[in-house]
Amino acid sequence: MIDHTGVTASDFAASSRFYDAAFAALGGGLLMAMPPEQTGGIHVAGYGRDQPVFWIAQGAAQTPPVHVAFSARSRAEVDTFYAAAMAAGGTDNGAPGLRPHYHPDYYGAFVRDPDGNNIEAVCHRPE
Repeated sequence: MIDHTGVTASDFAASSRFYDAAFAALGGGLLMAMPPEQTGGIHVAGYGRDQPVFWIAQGAAQTPPVHVAFSARSRAEVDTFYAAAMAAGGTDNGAPGLRPHYHPDYYGAFVRDPDGNNIEAVCHRPE
């Protein structure tokens, strides 16, 4: 089981703005920020709903970019995630919609973060 995961961010400020917006749309947000003096000189931030489950750390972009999918509690939340992430500097990698090739109720949206990581919000519930 995964307890938490994360990515590096080549432009920490831009990535922070992106993930602030994306997580707010999913009912979460920034839960912990570690100052550089506690992390060997880099900025680190943890996001989630109840506890930090996704971390960004200042550093070179991941090569190749990674894919991370976040759970949404409704299809409307997926739509809100997509709009917020796009407005916060993301680029489209798949607009909100059903992906029946995964399963009949798979409703997801895909956005590239500032470093090109494929960030998804997905709801598995029927409408």
